[in-house]
Amino acid sequence: MNAITPRAHLLSAGRVWPQLVHWGPVRRIAVTFALLTLTTGVIELLKPHVPVLSLAILYLLAILPVAAAWGVAYGAAASVGSMLAFNFFFLPPLYTLTIRDSRNWFALLVFLVTAVVVSELAARSRRQALESAMLADVAGMLLERGDVGGALDGIEDEIARALGVGRARLLVGESEPPGDGGDRYPLVAGGRRVGTLALERSRLGAPAPARMLEALASLLAVAIDREQLAREALEAETLRRSDATKTAILRAVSHDLRTPLMAILTSASALARRDFALDESDRTELLETVLDEARRLDRLVANLLDLSRLQAGAAEPQAALVSVDDLVVEALEGLGPDSSRVHVTLPEESPAVRVDAGQVQRALVNLLENALKYSPADEPVSVRVSATSTEVLMRVIDRGAGVPPGELGRIFTPFQRGATGTSTAGAGLGLAIAQGFAEVNGGRVSVESHTGQGATFVLSLPVASLAV
Repeated sequence: MNAITPRAHLLSAGRVWPQLVHWGPVRRIAVTFALLTLTTGVIELLKPHVPVLSLAILYLLAILPVAAAWGVAYGAAASVGSMLAFNFFFLPPLYTLTIRDSRNWFALLVFLVTAVVVSELAARSRRQALESAMLADVAGMLLERGDVGGALDGIEDEIARALGVGRARLLVGESEPPGDGGDRYPLVAGGRRVGTLALERSRLGAPAPARMLEALASLLAVAIDREQLAREALEAETLRRSDATKTAILRAVSHDLRTPLMAILTSASALARRDFALDESDRTELLETVLDEARRLDRLVANLLDLSRLQAGAAEPQAALVSVDDLVVEALEGLGPDSSRVHVTLPEESPAVRVDAGQVQRALVNLLENALKYSPADEPVSVRVSATSTEVLMRVIDRGAGVPPGELGRIFTPFQRGATGTSTAGAGLGLAIAQGFAEVNGGRVSVESHTGQGATFVLSLPVASLAV
């Protein structure tokens, strides 16, 4: 059996009592009369066994629910009705409103005062229970949503239910909103106005209790401050990452652009000087240096542009059906002379994929360049293509030092350079771009590596369905 907590009782009261509050006066009077009649009947049955004056207290069983449901005014009316009924039916002379014994006057007066006080306490207890349940619900909504604006509808419903009004509106802000009738209460916490509570007038005309308004204002203030702090923290983190990206870009520009530019300027200056006696082999070597470094600059600029497109979500693939063999061949052509160091193993039947050929080719070229960069010059790089029922797997295997375990989780981060000790580490963009192009085409890039045993990068793409 599940235990019922006090919180569950409060929530139950928060759902049942407001329905009774909205009953009309006729139904309220009818229920009150029925409870008094029932209590009178019970006293009539017990009268032969119990002193009649002590039975008057049973009328409190009728007064309490009336006061709790509809307030002290109905509770006081029920108290007066109880006193009159007890006098009429049980005090001599019977069936009249006169009292023969003066002591009975005092007893009835004490009973009436007691009944009215109990009515007030019952009504107050019910209001406090509803307010506590409402404030607990409001706190839960604000904590769960974290967005004050998104929780307003639910909060307004809880306030209307707890206060027994037809509609409640909670307006967030320090300024006074335009009036639209009804009762309006400023919500002030810590000396600042955090909102306004607007209520339709209740049928009894009872104002919203100050303690509830103070608690509601405090909850709203905490939620608003928390939302503001979260927004500021997000903005600060965004600025921090932006600054880190800008710093990385500046480092890449300062090093990876300056080095080829200096080589180009030096070679071009030597070619332009007429006082230099250059034979044909020297001139050819200088021209090759200019071309190689210009290609290096072009690749760096292209990588920066590709990365910006991927981060902005602008790299929309133009998918088409293409053979994996064609992708590998085109990627090798994109490598230029370095393709001679690549050994390729293809399956007998080439699988097909539906991708943007240019993007996937660029991803594969970046993986191959990365493998060639970190492999010894006398060691080959292998490409092995295989397929499962759902994926095509293109493995790029190098013979380098491998990826240290601590770097496996961040090697696909932009501007993350490998700790190779070589002078050709690059800007750290190739793997990030390869991963980005693979993902926009429905694939992924993963790495398998053991320190000192090389690394295997796997480009996985979904197999294309050839069904017509």
